[in-house]
Amino acid sequence: MRNANSSESNADSTPVKCPTCRAKVMADVATFPFCSDRCKTVDLGRWFNESYKMSRPIEEADLDEE
Repeated sequence: MRNANSSESNADSTPVKCPTCRAKVMADVATFPFCSDRCKTVDLGRWFNESYKMSRPIEEADLDEE
């Protein structure tokens, strides 16, 4: 069980901004880091439409897990 005064508990209670609509989102929301299923779907659509791109090609070193 977490201690209510622990820093870990405080980190979970700090809202972050939804990457799609910038609304505040708590870490315990099922759609985290998005505020809703709609925002998750909008973000996925942006990847499919190539609105988002990787900054460089993936290299072999990127695949190494260490």
